[in-house]
Amino acid sequence: MGKEKTHINIVVIGHVDSGKSTMTGHLIYKSEHERGITIDISLWKFETSKYYADCAVLIAAAGVGEFETGISKNGQTHEHALLAYTLGVKQLIVGVNKMDSTEPPYSQQKYKEIVKEVSTYIKKIGYNPDTVVFVPISGWHGDNILEPRANMSEPITRKDGNASGTTLLEALDCILPPTHPTDKPLRLPLQDVYKIGEMHHEALSEALPGDNVGFNVKNVSVKDVCCGGVTVDSKNDPPVEAAGFTAQVIIWNHPGQISAGYAPVLDCPTAHIACKFAELKKKIDHRSGRKLEDGPKFLKCGDAAIVDMVPGKPMCVKNFSDYPPQGHFSVSDMRQTVSVGVIKVVNKKAAGVGKVTKSAQIAQKTK
Repeated sequence: MGKEKTHINIVVIGHVDSGKSTMTGHLIYKSEHERGITIDISLWKFETSKYYADCAVLIAAAGVGEFETGISKNGQTHEHALLAYTLGVKQLIVGVNKMDSTEPPYSQQKYKEIVKEVSTYIKKIGYNPDTVVFVPISGWHGDNILEPRANMSEPITRKDGNASGTTLLEALDCILPPTHPTDKPLRLPLQDVYKIGEMHHEALSEALPGDNVGFNVKNVSVKDVCCGGVTVDSKNDPPVEAAGFTAQVIIWNHPGQISAGYAPVLDCPTAHIACKFAELKKKIDHRSGRKLEDGPKFLKCGDAAIVDMVPGKPMCVKNFSDYPPQGHFSVSDMRQTVSVGVIKVVNKKAAGVGKVTKSAQIAQKTK
């Protein structure tokens, strides 16, 4: 994708077997081969917080019995929509997939029932249904993904911004461009060590917030560069290591109770570090933020709370309100996502206590 167009990050979410991969495959293949559009795709688990999305595409399967399973208490349709909103993804598109598998096929009544039920739920977690785009599709046949289908010609509507057309691609084209902060100090989380200097295999004269880029560095040993680090401008508000932070979390997949002292693994934004729940400050309503209980003894599935957390190793994080990509995280244990959250306040370590590498010392002496 050329840099004359806005770079938008999209996350595709939904219940298992709802048709996410099939739909995405159709979109990528047809876009690249029929329209000359290049889509850069990365396959990654939704529960990690290594990426920041501008819009979520929630796939809900309309097949007989499938929607009911996905929207049930144990289904992932609920969970993924909640995760998207909690992690700061405020734009949402709902693709009602497998319309060819309804009874009868392409049932308008079934589509309207799904729109109504999903709208009711997403309103409860914080989304305004009037700003959410719904699109009926069939990933298996490729119906209404790039080209409209006569019996699925539901017009795209949205309260804010311009929205028109009937297909999923047209819905994606209606995503409101992100307003990335180009006036703030550099923050570039490191995902891996590369030997490239381009994006989408095209050399760049500059990189802007939201871009995924590779770059070469000098006077730094490879052993001092690792996943989870953050590249910054040392002369413009350099970050300080976090001694701990206060966060708002939602517990959504834990078999028991979480008490103070619990130390799972935290991902934020590319760091993968053990982090302790040092103090459970208060339990809150996850939508309104209203306090429900001071100093709870434990948290369980479905609870939202304000907690103090302490990382086991040095890490660089920021308040979600100031730097959203560095202010949201996921918590995992036993290879499952236990919780997600956003950082409210960072407790910084005293300046000057960080490690200065030998490469940096040599570079300073040669100036």
